[in-house]
Amino acid sequence: MSAERLASWLPFARRQRIEITCSVDIEQTFDSLHAHAIPDGIDLHPGDCVIVHGAPTTVPFGESRVLTCRATVIRARGIERVWTEFRALFELTELYHCGFEPKEAA
Repeated sequence: MSAERLASWLPFARRQRIEITCSVDIEQTFDSLHAHAIPDGIDLHPGDCVIVHGAPTTVPFGESRVLTCRATVIRARGIERVWTEFRALFELTELYHCGFEPKEAA
């Protein structure tokens, strides 16, 4: 196991920060309302955090924009990755419960 990988499992290890470019797609139209940030040249893992710098927060109605911004990826430590995956299983099971109750029960 490499030293970097071993250090990612230590709870007191400092989180790795990576500065990258990021493609940002923002659309506010009748058909769609979304904002997607896609980091360029890096794979994201469970628990990683992406902070996009300088992207607009809104676009006028009926418009769509695709632009390139600077972003910071903060890598999750090993225990945070495991915890994120574990928690995600229970959040997924909450979706199974939605919408299957008769109206009288609600």
